[in-house]
Amino acid sequence: MPIVNRFADFQADTVAWRRDIHCHPELLYEVHRTAASVAEKLRAFGLDEVVTGIGRTGVVGVIRGRKSGSGKVVGLRADMDALPLQETTGKPYASTIDGKMHACGHDGHTAMLLGAARYLAETRNFDGTAVVIFQPAEEGGGGGKAMVEEGLMDRWNIQEVYGMHNMPGLALGEFATRPGALLASTDEFTIIVTGNGGHAAKPHLAIDPIIVGVGIIQALQTIVSRSVDPVEAAVVSVTRFHAGQARNIIAGTAEIGGTVRTLRAEERDLAERRLREIATGIAAAHGASLDIDYDRNYPVTRNHPAQAAFAASVAREVVGYSRVDDAAPPILGGEDFSYMLEARPGAFIFVGNGDTAGLHNAAYDFNDDVIPIGCSYWARLVETAMPS
Repeated sequence: MPIVNRFADFQADTVAWRRDIHCHPELLYEVHRTAASVAEKLRAFGLDEVVTGIGRTGVVGVIRGRKSGSGKVVGLRADMDALPLQETTGKPYASTIDGKMHACGHDGHTAMLLGAARYLAETRNFDGTAVVIFQPAEEGGGGGKAMVEEGLMDRWNIQEVYGMHNMPGLALGEFATRPGALLASTDEFTIIVTGNGGHAAKPHLAIDPIIVGVGIIQALQTIVSRSVDPVEAAVVSVTRFHAGQARNIIAGTAEIGGTVRTLRAEERDLAERRLREIATGIAAAHGASLDIDYDRNYPVTRNHPAQAAFAASVAREVVGYSRVDDAAPPILGGEDFSYMLEARPGAFIFVGNGDTAGLHNAAYDFNDDVIPIGCSYWARLVETAMPS
């Protein structure tokens, strides 16, 4: 099955929805305008049920097929939130809000799922129920977890759940996925080193937290290079180091922050343990003290094998066999769709955004030519999973 002609018919509408969302980016759970617009459109499409406020500002729509004998319920998820970034694209539909932009393509994800919902509500050519899920706060807020904890899966008896994300650098009209770990866990840490401040001309009377911090930062790099099995994947990145305000004062404290990414529980546990041991040991050697705040955030996005194979087969029906990679290498980015995959079997897939700026880049823009491809994937997934 190639691209569904119906999506070409109303692509202009879908592009307009996407660009309207792009003009009005909202962060985390504060997606009030976006969620209201999504709910209004779903009601206009004639969905059987539209519920707002799931996971604080999430929206859920229910579409029942022409037949319901199978009893099967499939969930499709898109994310709605933007990023705290100043847009530099210069596009006519660029962000109208300083310091906020859709730099990850969630505007496109939302538009594609809206387009699929419109089509599925028109045709209802399936035996079962499709549940469209519009989630807030993917970018660090755990909106997927919030929706699951508020009963998303049980309330609508969702049996399988699927997600999709655009991927710059992957050619337009191509898909990529894999069984098992596709995206990493995303842990974050803050280390506060407390020394003894003093005059820069009398360092022997101080305990310099900058010296301690530099030692910790350097030694943390040995976690991956010397503690993690070389055939396994892990990243320890220090992204923040702050200390002092004046050039003639040795600071009293220093703050180190960063992230740890892993694909397995073994490396996740190892990285946290070694980080604590290294930081504590180096601080003690200098006579400094420290506090460590280590947060285990999004878990690994782990595709279920049968559903990953199914997702790849559907994508091949849309774009052709050779244009789908079903053994794509894992990526050490993170995704809170992981919480939904912990709750139900399912799969996450990437759709090519073409040769564009990367995600979380101020010059990024979602490629509108992806829209009919993504919409067709969603529609075909529902119709294939629940044939009438």
